[in-house]
Amino acid sequence: MTLSRIAREVKTSATLAITTKAKQLAAQGIDIMSFGAGEPDFDTPENIKDAAIKAIKDGYTKYTPTSGAPPLKEAICEKLYHDNTLQYSPSQVIVSAGAKQSILNIVLVLCDTGDEAIIPSPYWVSYPEMVIMAGATPVFLKTTDKEHFKITKESLARVITPKSKLLFINSPSNPTGMVYTEKELREIVCFAVEKGLYIISDEIYEKIIFDGMKHVSPASFSDECYRKVITVNGFSKIYSMTGWRLGYAAGPEEIIKAAVNIQDHTTSGASSITQMAGLEALKGSQNSVATMVCEFDKRRTYIVSRLNAMQGISCLLPHGAFYVFPKVSDLFNRRISGRTVTDSFDLVNLLLEKAHVAFVPGAPFGSDGYIRISYATAMENIEQGMDRFEKFLNS
Repeated sequence: MTLSRIAREVKTSATLAITTKAKQLAAQGIDIMSFGAGEPDFDTPENIKDAAIKAIKDGYTKYTPTSGAPPLKEAICEKLYHDNTLQYSPSQVIVSAGAKQSILNIVLVLCDTGDEAIIPSPYWVSYPEMVIMAGATPVFLKTTDKEHFKITKESLARVITPKSKLLFINSPSNPTGMVYTEKELREIVCFAVEKGLYIISDEIYEKIIFDGMKHVSPASFSDECYRKVITVNGFSKIYSMTGWRLGYAAGPEEIIKAAVNIQDHTTSGASSITQMAGLEALKGSQNSVATMVCEFDKRRTYIVSRLNAMQGISCLLPHGAFYVFPKVSDLFNRRISGRTVTDSFDLVNLLLEKAHVAFVPGAPFGSDGYIRISYATAMENIEQGMDRFEKFLNS
């Protein structure tokens, strides 16, 4: 059988793969401490669940317009105006089955064969695969912990070519948790726009932010930025609604209209019931968000202090999201638990096998010298997981 180009070229998600492997071991009765999943461990708030139940009981169970239910799109416009100083009309918003679909829609609208999309590395694993699906070429702009995993105007200038079409920005970031300051972001985005690039600003972790850092949306910087930046956000992380599959994108009407056209022929949009839950998430109490962020903050400081106390590990303190991205390259070529560790895949697989702890290798994020650890799990799990990791290293 000859598979399609997309089927041949698109890779398996490493985050889902390690989670699946950990679940398989757990099903065999092995006590696995899992730090792989990119989802909050908190339940969806009750008022949001109640809104979904009400939608079902009220018979709101049919198709909505492909671009989203009008009341939800209006609420998204209000949210973007009040939280992000961005003024959009409903015709400039598309609601999708998750922010992931929103991003893919935009990539398919903007990128074509021969185009290049610039992706700062480390990156969320799906960005390059989406670019490949569109037939374009991902161009990686590498950063390390020395630069706090941030690109600059100067580093961006070095990779821009006449084929450059799109730049991805993700702040707060998955996998690093880094957050750009307004000054840093303004310089990068305004330069990119000046060079003719479009920008996808992935703001899915917008409200999971610490240390007094302020989230800013690049589309708000200028009229030129407003015309070239597509803002993507969603409900999965902030409202702990990962399984509900609800996200959105806002941007120039021409781009959004084309994205709706694509969505017409894929999912036809998000679930009507989920959209009513999303409406309540935006309109209802925001207390659950503050509670969740406060708990994440405690876990963040604890896990970083534990990691930095381990020999061969160094870890920056992230300012957003719910991940740490420790450097582990000093462990490579060392013999641990009777085996020589050669790369991040080796380390993660050995940890899963010997210590029964599931982390995610850094290689699929574009940074093999690191691993991603999600602290979206209870503090007692984090404590036990760090104990196992430390014992493993001492072996």
